[in-house]
Amino acid sequence: MFNTKLTIDADIKYPIICGAMYPCSNPELIAAASKGGGIGIIQPVSLTMVHGYDKPNRKEGLRSGIKKIQSLTDKPIGFNALIEKGSQKYLQQMSEWIDVALEEGIRFFVTSLGKPDWVCEKVHSYGGVVYHDVTNLKWAKKGKECGVDGLICVNDRAGGHLGQLSMKQMYEQLSNLGLPLICAGGIGSEIELKEAMEVGYDGVQIGTRFIATDECTTPEDYKSAILKANEEDITWTTKLTGIPISVINSNKFKKRNSWIVRKLLQSRFKHRIRALITVVSFYRMKSFTKGKNSSPKDLWSAGKSVHTIDSIESATIIMERLGESL
Repeated sequence: MFNTKLTIDADIKYPIICGAMYPCSNPELIAAASKGGGIGIIQPVSLTMVHGYDKPNRKEGLRSGIKKIQSLTDKPIGFNALIEKGSQKYLQQMSEWIDVALEEGIRFFVTSLGKPDWVCEKVHSYGGVVYHDVTNLKWAKKGKECGVDGLICVNDRAGGHLGQLSMKQMYEQLSNLGLPLICAGGIGSEIELKEAMEVGYDGVQIGTRFIATDECTTPEDYKSAILKANEEDITWTTKLTGIPISVINSNKFKKRNSWIVRKLLQSRFKHRIRALITVVSFYRMKSFTKGKNSSPKDLWSAGKSVHTIDSIESATIIMERLGESL
């Protein structure tokens, strides 16, 4: 056992989170990561909208998806709640999903892009814990004020939504807050894992490495792109969610939205515009993962850990190898 605050809070063997990824977080991947001794995180929109667990409705569909994962492993699994303001209907759906997750025994939650006070209230009433995604000290302090139990520190090497600070800069800014800190970004091998732990982090969150796995059901050309990519191939775009997200570079995509959209993103309607952009992207990626479109490279999100990835393996084996290196 390699005990840190994360291993205690999540009841896991190794301080490693397989991060929630849209659209890549399918049940088999989540279960395989948890089986390896870390913890796989459910991304509920991915599970329901992409992987078919939306019947008879999205609430009960999520429940059946959770049960499917639990049938594949008896190890703890977690749940991601993206809670940015925007659509009240979406937030109501997320609230119902959190209730389902709690009813099904999930006790480790990761919140993103919003004020997590109401999630903490729900989860703490069940004896669970909430870790919150942050990119700087400002949002870390707000998360602490809301009652979160830990912080996932998204740095400038992350896949998905990325921060502006380095691994070490984030630790230096946040280490006095009295909360466990998880390094998210740039972790693809034992070398980066050890570096993060030596800096002082209580654990790491890994995303890109777990896309290139046997259990992940994303298209093979996406996995191949990760294997072929180098750190210099990673850039960013705001086209997918309205805020910067890391992608594999291609001459087929544009970094920025149109000037009209950029203007709206600076207005008082910014949360609604982000929500709209994200919904459109969700549907594009949903059809992409089902083979209905060609594979547009602006959908290939990945972090700068790609240079460490040169093989497709089982997520369970990867998790065990990383954990045993500590």
